[in-house]
Amino acid sequence: MYDLIIIGGGPCGLTAGIYSSRAGLKTLIIEKAMPGGQAANTHLIENYPGFPDGIGGWELMQLFTKQAEKWGTTFETAAITGVSANGDIKIVHAENQDFTAKAVLIATGATPKYLGVKGEKEFVGKGVSYCGTCDGPLYRGKEVIVVGGGNTALQEIDFLSRFVDKIHLINRSSEYRAQKALVDKMHKNNKVVQYLNAQVTEIFGSQIIEGVKIDQNGTTKTLPAQGVFIFVGHDPVTDFCKNFLATDERGFLKVNYELECSRPGFFGGGDVITKDFFQVATAVGEGALASHSVEMFLK
Repeated sequence: MYDLIIIGGGPCGLTAGIYSSRAGLKTLIIEKAMPGGQAANTHLIENYPGFPDGIGGWELMQLFTKQAEKWGTTFETAAITGVSANGDIKIVHAENQDFTAKAVLIATGATPKYLGVKGEKEFVGKGVSYCGTCDGPLYRGKEVIVVGGGNTALQEIDFLSRFVDKIHLINRSSEYRAQKALVDKMHKNNKVVQYLNAQVTEIFGSQIIEGVKIDQNGTTKTLPAQGVFIFVGHDPVTDFCKNFLATDERGFLKVNYELECSRPGFFGGGDVITKDFFQVATAVGEGALASHSVEMFLK
């Protein structure tokens, strides 16, 4: 029996682990892979306080993990299939066993969205990628497509530029959603060719990607490329709990100002909850607040 089970080991979950363990709560973090979440795949995080020159996402998440372990947080690797409650006891169902606690924090984050165009699924792993930091070095000296106009897209362009010769940036709007500093940096990158008011309609090739077709202001264009990197948002990882806890129309968890979900003793934080701003810093704040709310709930 744990005081708190945290599902998800990203910035929110790890922060909650640090705070709750320091508060004397018996805390377990369950993560299906390595701790760190999406943040661990970010090449360079330049806006996290305390690191004026930036810090690698993997490095930062390793520091979070080490700190959580220092205060006594324990970790399990498991894929979660559901959550439920039996009176005051909260149950977290995994594939091969169940875990019980007095409170549960869901911090499972989100997964990259698909474009849903012809050729996308067929070329996953054969040129289509959702992580520039993971796959960028494979495209040294090549020509690639980046789809998206948010922070992630422009951060990944900065990393990809170390390896590729040319980047075709496809943005469906006439403006970018990313922070101004990232947009300004992208504009100075002579490897980037921008296509505004454009969207990919097809990814084509034989054994590997050869190019994409785009529609720009009603005109069809064909762009050569050996890789396509897609950054068009995320879908929340809530399939295991959305029939038990209230979610919005997009599937994100609904929480109150204390980050409590629709059932007592269940909390949410990080990229999995309904909000408009998704950052490591906000996830960290939510992890701290969720831990405090759990502590007050248990008292």
